[in-house]
Amino acid sequence: MNFEQFIQGKSFLHQLDTRVKLISSLILVLIIALSEVFPTAFSGLVLGMLLVLFARLEIPSVLRRLLLVNGFVAFLWLTLPLSYPGDTAFTVGPFTISYQGILLASLITIKTNAIILILISLIATSSVTDLGHSLGKLKMPVKFCLLLLFSYRYIFVINQEFQRLVRAARLRCFSPATTMHTYRTFSYLFGMTLVKSHHRAERVQQAMFLRGFQGRFYSLHTSAIGLNEIVFSILVVLAAAGLLYFELLY
Repeated sequence: MNFEQFIQGKSFLHQLDTRVKLISSLILVLIIALSEVFPTAFSGLVLGMLLVLFARLEIPSVLRRLLLVNGFVAFLWLTLPLSYPGDTAFTVGPFTISYQGILLASLITIKTNAIILILISLIATSSVTDLGHSLGKLKMPVKFCLLLLFSYRYIFVINQEFQRLVRAARLRCFSPATTMHTYRTFSYLFGMTLVKSHHRAERVQQAMFLRGFQGRFYSLHTSAIGLNEIVFSILVVLAAAGLLYFELLY
C-alpha cells in the first residue's frame, strides 16, 4: 500500500504550505461539486489539468487513479440514461435512453474527474503527517487529527498482522474454496486480526503514556505563510470567481 506516491517532488505546489492547499482545494471542490452547468464543470476540469501539470506529477500514475475512479462512474452510465426521466434520445431494444440522463451522467463524469485532479495536485502532494498537523492548525478537532494520524500509521501494521496470519494458514496447507471450512477459517483470521490489533493498541497506549503523551503531537517541521502562499491564494480566489461567473452566466 502506497498512499504517498505524489509527495516526492520539488514543484511550487509541493513546497506550498499545506494549510493553504487544504483551504484552496475545499473552495474549488465545493464550487465544482455544486455546479449545474457544463461551462463550470469544463473549466474545473481544465483547472485540474493545469494544476497536475504545474505539480509536475507522473501522468501515467495520475491516469491510473482516474481509471480507478471512472470505473465507479461507469455504473452511472449504465443506470442514469435508463432511469432518469426526460426526452427519449434513442431506444435499444426494450430500453429507452433518456437525453437528460445522458447529460446528467456526462456532467457528473466531468465534475468527478475535475475534483480528483484538484485533490491529487493539492492534497496528494502533501504527506498525511503534514495534513494532520495542518488540520490541527486550522482549529479542527484534536481527536479528529489524532484519529487521522493513528489510522494512517497503524493501517499498515494491521495489514502486516493479517498477512502474517494468512501465511501461517497457507503453511498449514490451507487452500481457499467455496466451503464452510474456508468461511470459518477466514472468520478466524479476521477475528484474530482484530484481537491482535486491540492488544497492540493497548501496548501503544501504555508506551505513549510512559513517554508523557498528553493528547497532542508536536511537529518539528515549522511552516509559515509567505509570499508564495499569498500569490497562490490570490490565484485561487480569481479561479473560484471565474467558476462562479460561469455558473451564474449560464
